[in-house]
Amino acid sequence: MPNHQLPSKMQAVEIRKDADAPYLALGEIDVPVFGDDDVLVRVRAAGVNRPDLMQVAGMYPPPPGASDIPGLELAGEIVALGANVTGWNVGDHVCALVTGGGYAQYTTVPAAQCLPVPRGLSMIEAAGLPETFFTVWHNVFDKAGLANGETFLVHGGTSGIGTTAIQLAKAFGAKVIATAGSDEKCEACLNLGADIAINYKTRDFVEDVMAATDGKGANVILDMVAGDYVSRNFKAAAVEGRILIIAFLRGPKAETNFTPLLLKRLTLMGSTLRAQPVASKAAIADALRNRVWPMIEDGKIGPVIYKTVPFADAQGAHAILKGGAHIGKVILEVD
Repeated sequence: MPNHQLPSKMQAVEIRKDADAPYLALGEIDVPVFGDDDVLVRVRAAGVNRPDLMQVAGMYPPPPGASDIPGLELAGEIVALGANVTGWNVGDHVCALVTGGGYAQYTTVPAAQCLPVPRGLSMIEAAGLPETFFTVWHNVFDKAGLANGETFLVHGGTSGIGTTAIQLAKAFGAKVIATAGSDEKCEACLNLGADIAINYKTRDFVEDVMAATDGKGANVILDMVAGDYVSRNFKAAAVEGRILIIAFLRGPKAETNFTPLLLKRLTLMGSTLRAQPVASKAAIADALRNRVWPMIEDGKIGPVIYKTVPFADAQGAHAILKGGAHIGKVILEVD
């Protein structure tokens, strides 16, 4: 599509404020201007993630220069190319991680952060890939170095991150233990490949992890909970275990005994992807394209889609995540 055929205006989901609380509503804004290293994508679907909820609540502002429209992942067609872009063509179907702007009809994306829509996947399915696959790969494999034969513990096993982490860890040869908040969710974790699923509401995950590993503990722990889980993760970790905290569902503060950190020689890490430079995200994209995308195209792993919601009801999509009953991803279908 030649650039002069692009519209000047588009629909986007805006964060608005009233006397009670911020809320989401459709508005009309300018189509974004793309840079020399960017592509402009006509968005067909956008993933909904907890950082989006945090942004609406004012707790996760976009980094400088990023769009203030929510949405960290999308799938769609390239409709225009920056002057320096190679390897992509107008009309290519892509999915991408973005720093914001996913809840819109058009979004600019650094070309290096784009990945092809895997063969056999719809736009809806592809929109559920980038945020969770980038996050899990970066944390579990790049930072923690999860290896074949190690034990991996993931909390929130039926979240978007959790369903991805279970599949990837299992695909690369780990023993996978997941926690979830109901027997139904535990069953879903097992169906995705987890070796053991622990209902944290009725079981002590520390005891169960130690029993399942003959007292050794988990080599890598991916935690989105924090709060009182920090101390419990120390207890559940193996000697020289690696613990990654990527969210704070039980709050960002904890009172803990750090003795196990020293005695077990543990590594405690944290990260966010949003503000990292394009080069870092490009390296993750390259790894995913070479090592993970073939598994998706072979049907070995894939996104877990809980529900598709119309673009105009982004507020309802956020309500689903707040409710916590979902298993997998919630996706906005963009008009």
